[in-house]
Amino acid sequence: MNENLLIKDLMDFIDRSKNAYFATENLKNSLLDNGFIELKKDESWDLMFDEKYFYTNNDSSILAFTTPKNKVNFRFQIVGSHSDSPGFRIKPIHEKKIKGDYIRIDTEVYGGPIVSTWFDRPLSASGRVVLKSDNPLKPKVKLIDYDKDLMIIPNQCIHMNRELNNGYKYNYSIDTLPIMGMSEKDSENYLLKNISEILEVSADDILDFDLYLYPREKSTLLGLNDEFISAPRLDNLAMAHASYRSFVESFSQEAVNVFFVSDNEEVGSMSIQGADSTMLSDSILRISKALGFTDDEYFEALGRSFMISADQAHAVHPNLTFNSDDLNYPIINHGPVIKYAANKAYTSDGLSASIFRQIAEKAGMPIQVFTNRSDKRGGSTIGPISQSHINILSLDIGNPILAMHSIRELGGVKDHYYLYEILKEFYNL
Repeated sequence: MNENLLIKDLMDFIDRSKNAYFATENLKNSLLDNGFIELKKDESWDLMFDEKYFYTNNDSSILAFTTPKNKVNFRFQIVGSHSDSPGFRIKPIHEKKIKGDYIRIDTEVYGGPIVSTWFDRPLSASGRVVLKSDNPLKPKVKLIDYDKDLMIIPNQCIHMNRELNNGYKYNYSIDTLPIMGMSEKDSENYLLKNISEILEVSADDILDFDLYLYPREKSTLLGLNDEFISAPRLDNLAMAHASYRSFVESFSQEAVNVFFVSDNEEVGSMSIQGADSTMLSDSILRISKALGFTDDEYFEALGRSFMISADQAHAVHPNLTFNSDDLNYPIINHGPVIKYAANKAYTSDGLSASIFRQIAEKAGMPIQVFTNRSDKRGGSTIGPISQSHINILSLDIGNPILAMHSIRELGGVKDHYYLYEILKEFYNL
């Protein structure tokens, strides 16, 4: 896939993936279109060599893999990313009325968004709705996307808060609740009634939901030469997209190639669909067993395996260069970034980084490095969490972006293409 087609495909994927549920559904449908066989977590896995499989977990994470043609030098080649992004989740009991009969939606912050960027923008809601079924242990699940300008979080006017531009500490129980409309007399449950109409079900059949706000503006290219991508959820759907495209366009004769997208990284990964679960470790063990390998052969394979944790990196900010390390700072469109941290918030070390450097060199693509300033505490990724469950050599990489965790983030067109080519090289080993 050439650079232009890849970037158009990325923007389309982001715009259709309003949250982790839709990202997983879109990846699932694409895998089916590419001839992958769907497995179920609660069913036996009868696997064959030289075949393609996937399964989803709790509707918001996905793991796909291809099996090699033979048993020689059996190993796993894994690229992991995540499907969630910071934002706002709608609470179960969620409608509040106030002076003037405004309908406000009660929300809670998910992850660590730059909250100010969510104000005064058209917002909508999407996610999953859980419905009654004949089996209480297996309720029905339907995805829903309002796909309209539904809500807005209005700012306080400057005349009522003269200190607004001098820095303002937001109260998440007061300041960030969106307005959805005006109420009618003696009426309630507007959102649930509307959901039942959209899904064509009885409101009494709705048991619960997981709904999240999202911005309505589409992804776009900008810059004199269209060199930048401005989009919501670049962190981390861009990494999921680059690893997916490289995965479906590659094949290894000897390795099980694994494409893994977990959920809930932004809140610590502690869920059954998160990287701090046994999802990845259980999966590769089941694959090994189903292909007929012994326990010893499985552990030998781990010693030959390699994992790439793909999560976006911090580009140096042109207006605030002093916030970056003096030497180890990446620039947009200068290549993917190897991320280092002495406290092991990233898994990269001299050995794993050297492996990645050689893969990038073989692909003919540039790379950069990143460390935090020594007096600043950075974030982490699914890399260290996953590595704590599986004894596999790993490193952390990502593409440099600006405004990470803003409602709109800024990345580079060339970086996305560079990483796609490097990951293809990796998956073809």
